[in-house]
Formats: sequence, structure tokens, C-alpha cells
Amino acid sequence: MKLQFKLALYNTLTKIAIITMLGILILVSINRISVNHIQQRLLQKKSRLVANLSSIEINELLTQKIYTDYNLLREEYIILKELKKNEKPFKKVFIRELRSIEGNQDEFQILMTDFSYEGKNYRLELGESMSTLAQLERTISMFTFGILIAAVILTLITDLAFTQFLLAPFYRIIDQKLNKVDDPINFNYQPVKTSTEDFRILDRSISVLMDKIATLFLTEKEFIANVSHELLTPISVLSTRLENLLNDEQLTQEGENKLFACLKTLNRLKAIINSLLLISKVENNQYSKPDVISVKHTVAEVYEELEHRLLMMKLKIDINLPEDYTFTGNKSLFHTLLTNLVNNAIKYNVPSGRVDIYSERIEGAYTLVIADTGVGMDAELVQDAFIRFEKLKSEKEDSHGLGLAIVRSIAAFHELQVGIKSKKGEGSQISISFPL
Repeated sequence: MKLQFKLALYNTLTKIAIITMLGILILVSINRISVNHIQQRLLQKKSRLVANLSSIEINELLTQKIYTDYNLLREEYIILKELKKNEKPFKKVFIRELRSIEGNQDEFQILMTDFSYEGKNYRLELGESMSTLAQLERTISMFTFGILIAAVILTLITDLAFTQFLLAPFYRIIDQKLNKVDDPINFNYQPVKTSTEDFRILDRSISVLMDKIATLFLTEKEFIANVSHELLTPISVLSTRLENLLNDEQLTQEGENKLFACLKTLNRLKAIINSLLLISKVENNQYSKPDVISVKHTVAEVYEELEHRLLMMKLKIDINLPEDYTFTGNKSLFHTLLTNLVNNAIKYNVPSGRVDIYSERIEGAYTLVIADTGVGMDAELVQDAFIRFEKLKSEKEDSHGLGLAIVRSIAAFHELQVGIKSKKGEGSQISISFPL
């Protein structure tokens, strides 16, 4: 999950928790305040009622044997009764009970208090319905829930917008200073505009790191050039001297065989050095892409160059490219890529086998497939097929384990995707997917 969404989610959850706690606190407070308010109102009613009572009103209330309500909505009631001589009077008490008025049951807040009038003790009971308070609590609960939902949505939107604005310099740094950097030598050291000190530190750190990488990159290029000269030159000198020795008429058959073995080893060493230099130059972007390359035309050129090897092994080849594909790149490198793949299809094939080269569309992308009926590879070898010096287990002495490593480097240089499928004893299939 992106940092932007994590920050927005954290802020949203925090505010949800705060609003929820405040909502619960409001509901509890309203309930207590409302109950206290009802109790105070009952006390005031009791005071007014007692202050204005007369003997006639007392007698009227005493004659009522059931609840006497004086509110059309039946939200309030009064009960008055005379205390017996053995009953002890008390000052006041509040209770909350269910009472029934004319068959309608409801919960009431009740004030029970005793008072004296003209030498007699009376017990007065005043009740007020709690239904209004319950409706008020439900209304406030729904209102609080609505505020919570609105606050969550508004908070999420505002937090996403704010974090996007806040992290915009960070994403610009990642995009401009890392994602779009193909060559550290051409790195853009211009600081990204931001008012956040942390992002400035990140920008400066990346610039310092890129400066070190560019220095190492130049050093590696110099090393490659030196290796190319210092290693290949003495190998060429040795090859020339050994070839001159072969022309000596006094050379024995045994000596000639040893010289041939030395020449073969030197040629093998030269091929390995050239392959490693090619991989290094490709990976260091020392090649340009000036050519418009036709896949069909390049396949035809590779076939002409390797036709004699196909005939030697009596291999059948089928090239089926009804659709051509052109792209911009380095023609020489792409030719090398196809040569290595077709050469492997021939080298590791079985006598009288076949090689198929065809194109297809996979998820809309043009894909070139080179399949053979050769010895194939185990699943473990398929995973390591593109690693340098990982050889296919075979009797081929001219294998260096660098062919597919070169293919991978050239494919990455041209932004191509290379895949391999293989099964022991059933051959291999290499696919090259070109960008849409």
C-alpha cells in the first residue's frame, strides 16, 4: 500500500475513533442532563402544586383510585394519597418505572414525596413520561451517525488530497532521479523544488549516490577497454606464433597435436573474452539504437548464415512469419541475439530433428518463438538458463554458458521480454515478446 493511502487511512481511522467516542459521550451526557432536567421540573411542579393546594383539590385527588392524568398526550400524571398513622413519611425519592395509564404502558420518571397539610400527612407522586427523551436520544444517535459517515468521507477525500500534495515532491524525485535514469553519466543533478526538508535530504543523497555510481561506471568502461586491448592482443600474438610453429617441417605428429590443442584453447579463451566484453558493453549502454529492424528480414539472414549447420545435422526448419514486426534498435546486436538462439536450437537438437520459427500474438504483443526438438532441460536448469557460465548438461565442448546470458542482455537493452519453456527429452521453446 502506498504511503499516501496509509497516511489517509490512519487519519481517517483516528478521526472515526474520536468522533465515535465524542458521540457516545454526547449521548450519555444528554441522557443524564435530560433526566436531571426532568427531575428539577418535577420538583418545581411539586412546589407549585403544594403551594396552591386547597382542601377541595385534595379531596378530589384523594377520591381518584387510579392514575389521574392531566395531559392529553398522557405524558404526565399525579397521584395523591393520605398516609396512615403508622406510615413513616420521607422527604423525597426519584424512581424510574413502567406505569400504565388507561391501558397504555410507558416508562416514567417519578418523584415520590410526602408533605403535611392541615395536620395530615400526604404522599404525592408526580410522573413524567420518558418516551420524549428516548425519541430525542434516537434522533441524536442518527444525527451523530450521519455526521460520522460524512466526516469519514470528507476526511478521506481531504487527507488523500493533502497527502498527494504533500508527497508530490517525493514522487517527482523517484520519477526524475530514479525511474527515468538509464545512464548515470547523464543524471540530472538539478534539485527538485520542495519545501519539505526531508525530501531535500533525500534528493541530495540520491544525487551524491548517482555521482559515485557515475564515477564507478566510467571506471568500468575504462577497465573494459583496457581488458579488450590487454587480453586480446597477447592471445592474438600467441595464436600467430603457434600457427607459425605448425608450418615447421620438422614438427612431429605428437607436437602438431599439442599445438592444435593449444590453438583450440586460445580460440576458446578469445571467444569467452569477446562474449564477456559484449555483455558488459550492452549492459553499460555503450551501443546506440540507430537502426530500423525488421524481424522477418533478420530471421532470413540468420537462416542463410546457419543453413550449412542445419544440413550437417540433417535438421528440418520451418519458418512461418506471416506478419512482420519492425522496431528501432541496434541491428547488429539483434542479429547476434537471434543467431545465438537459432545456434542453440541446432547445437542441442537431435539428428534429423526440426527447428520451428514462427510468430504469434500473445495478449496483443508480437511474439517470436524459436522451438526445437532437442534434448531439453530439467526445471532446475530452466530457472538458471540465463545465468552466466550455466551450461546445459551435454557433451558439447564448444559451450561456454554465455549464449543465453548474451540474449538476456541484448533483450533488456531493446526492452524485449524473453521467456523459456523446456522439458527434458522433448526440446525447448524460446519466446521473445516485443513491446506494443
